Amino acid sequence: MALRQDIGRFGLWSAELRSDDPALGGEIGEAAAELEELGYGALWVGGSSSVEHAARLVRATSRITVANGILSIWQHDAPTVARQFAELDQERPGRFVLGLGASHAKLAEAYHRPYSAMRDYLDALDAAPTPVPAERRVLAALGPRMLALSGERAAGAHPYLVTAEYTAQARQELGPEPLLAPDLKVVLESDRDRALGIARGFLARYLALPNYTANLERLGFTEDDFRDGGSDRLVDAVFAWGDADAIRRRVDEFHAAGADHVALQVVDGGGHTALPRAGWRRLAEILDLASA
Repeated sequence: MALRQDIGRFGLWSAELRSDDPALGGEIGEAAAELEELGYGALWVGGSSSVEHAARLVRATSRITVANGILSIWQHDAPTVARQFAELDQERPGRFVLGLGASHAKLAEAYHRPYSAMRDYLDALDAAPTPVPAERRVLAALGPRMLALSGERAAGAHPYLVTAEYTAQARQELGPEPLLAPDLKVVLESDRDRALGIARGFLARYLALPNYTANLERLGFTEDDFRDGGSDRLVDAVFAWGDADAIRRRVDEFHAAGADHVALQVVDGGGHTALPRAGWRRLAEILDLASA
C-alpha cells in the first residue's frame, strides 16, 4: 500500500498543531518543518481538526504526510470536505490524508447512529464531483463494525486510546492489507509517581467518554480502572513512559502486535497551550528517527 510506505512506522500526533491561537501561528509552521526534518513520517493533527488546519501544515512542509486525527463528521459537511480535499490535493499532490471520526455523543449535538452516519458520509465523499479516494482516507475506528468499515471503505484505521492487545485484535479483524495506525501517548518521565500523575491528569477527560470506556471494557478493564484518572494497569496499557529503553519497548509492542504505523503523542502535563517541542525532539532521538 502506497500510504503505508509514505507514512513509515512513526508519526507525531498533536492537538497543539491544531491551535487557532494567533500567538502560536508562526511557531506551528516552524515546528511542522522541524518535525519533518526530525524524521517523523506523518503529522496527525488532533483536536477535531479541519482540512484547513491540516492544509497549513502541508504548506509549511515539503514532503511529510499530514492527516486529520480526526475530522468530526458532525462538524463538517461531506461536499465541502470533498471540495477542500480536491483543492489541497491539486495544490500539493499526495500530501494530505483525510482522517474521519464520528466523535462522541457528549461532544456532538447531532450525534446519532454513528456507524450509519459514517457510512452515509463516505457515500457522499464518493458521490462528490471530485471524490475523495478511499486510499486517502482513514477512520477513527474502535468497535468491530467501524473497524470493518475502515477496511472496506478507507485505507484503514486510526484508533485512539488503545492498547497493544487491541492492536493485535484489530489486525486480526482487518487482515493484512488495510493500514493500522493506532495512537500511543508518551510521557517522557522516568519517575513512576510523576509519570502516572501526568498521565492521569491527561487521561481523565477521555474516561468520561463512553465510546472509549466501552472499548476498554471489551479488553477486560472495569469501572474500577476508570476512576481517578485511571488505574495503574490502565495507564501502563495506553501510555509509554519511563526511560528511553522502556519507551522503545512499548512502541515495539504496538508494532509487534500488528501496527503498521504508530502515531505518538507527547504528553507533558502542560495541556494544549504550548508546543512540546523539546519532547518531540527527545522522542525522535529515542526512536533514532534520523537513521530510520
